Amino acid sequence: METYYLTAHRLKDKLIKKEISSVEITESIYGRIEEVEEKLNSFIRLKKEDALARAEKADSFIASGAAVKDFTGIPVAIKDNICTKKVTTTCASKILENYVPVYNATVVDRLEKYNYIMVGKANMDEFAMGSSNENSYFGPVKNPWDITRVPGGSSGGPAASVAAGEAVCALGSDTGGSIRQPASLCGVVGFKPTYGLVSRYGLVAFASSLDQIGPLTRDVEDCAAMLNVICGHDENDSTSIKTEVPDYKKFLVPDIKGLKIGVPEELMVEGIDSEVKDKVLEVIKLAQDMGAKVEEISIPSLKYALSVYYIIAPSEASSNLSRFDGVRYGYRNMEAKTLRQMYRKSRAEGFGEEVKRRIMIGTYCLSAGYYDAYYEKARRVRTLIINDFRKAFSKFDVLLSPTSPTTAFKIGEKIDDPLTMYLSDICTIPVNLAGLPAVSIPAGLSSGRLPVGVQIIGNILREDNVLRAAYSLEKAIGFKEKPGI
Repeated sequence: METYYLTAHRLKDKLIKKEISSVEITESIYGRIEEVEEKLNSFIRLKKEDALARAEKADSFIASGAAVKDFTGIPVAIKDNICTKKVTTTCASKILENYVPVYNATVVDRLEKYNYIMVGKANMDEFAMGSSNENSYFGPVKNPWDITRVPGGSSGGPAASVAAGEAVCALGSDTGGSIRQPASLCGVVGFKPTYGLVSRYGLVAFASSLDQIGPLTRDVEDCAAMLNVICGHDENDSTSIKTEVPDYKKFLVPDIKGLKIGVPEELMVEGIDSEVKDKVLEVIKLAQDMGAKVEEISIPSLKYALSVYYIIAPSEASSNLSRFDGVRYGYRNMEAKTLRQMYRKSRAEGFGEEVKRRIMIGTYCLSAGYYDAYYEKARRVRTLIINDFRKAFSKFDVLLSPTSPTTAFKIGEKIDDPLTMYLSDICTIPVNLAGLPAVSIPAGLSSGRLPVGVQIIGNILREDNVLRAAYSLEKAIGFKEKPGI
């Protein structure tokens, strides 16, 4: 197998045995980028010179006899809404086109301690708003399995880069499925941790009560290793959980005998693609054959999740994005004659259509005449969803569902139909509303050779159950396919 397709843990073994150098790994990744990036548009900004310089330092570090940790000398892509010191962070928006942070996000600082290599800043839907990665100011990302199709969103760039061999692994953000859905459509592993387990400090906010940083990797083992690096309390984040972080790799046991798995009927949604449903049913049968106890269940409040999300998320977005006003930083219209005109023109020209749509929805929901009717009611239903999940987890260790109701759809197919587009996240949104951990792993390919993902959901802070189930099923499924790009 080509070097750029190897997992981080296999590359770590090779670095320890001196069979390869970090410079060679990095050169292999950039060689692959030169080969496919023009077709994919996975990155907004690449840092080749810096990456090679860091790789040389990593090799010197290893040569000195220092311990090779997970991700030492390993190239990682960073989604462009995660702040990187002295490296432009745009959120794929014109309004932040030239914004250069003066600090790193906490997750980046934690990777720095492991001597990782940053490949570049990965493309995304503008301000993480979208399910297809067609909303980027820098152009859409293409799916490496079929470049006429979307990679999913909003972490389409990170997912496509890992799937295509342009990065060994990546960090993305997940507000309503933005790690798991593109992971499903691109045939990689995407993990959304428990809310508050990974610091949001340095993540440009979309919806603060929903946003969570997480890894996109080639297999579950790399996923667990990345969680070991990025999880843990951070005093800079007021929502960060104070809890002891275990070694997540200890939960990678290929055994689910006796594990209780619930299959919510509300997530096997009407209109789900038949091939997606068949693949999920195959995984359910596989789990049963491995000794897991699988049962179909009902979580009644989940039918309201999509409606609740599209009140709460835009409301929080309208508040968070009010800071981009052309005054403090970011794009400013220089022709405005008055302050009010400068606000209006800067925001109108700086934000894309989807961002404007969500700001307007959110502002409407928070307005004096509609706050109680919409936002307050959505908060109450969100509590019902949380309570229904608690009841489910009193009986089951994990829940299992499709990640996305369809495989990757054609670019442009849904862009003019926002309501249809919003349905793409129907299986993933409930997890964010309840703050739960969940992972998407590849379940196989459709007849059109497009990846299908299966989602495994755990209770709060029960990443152990999620990883155990994901690792066991990943081994049993044996997905080894690579995109033909």
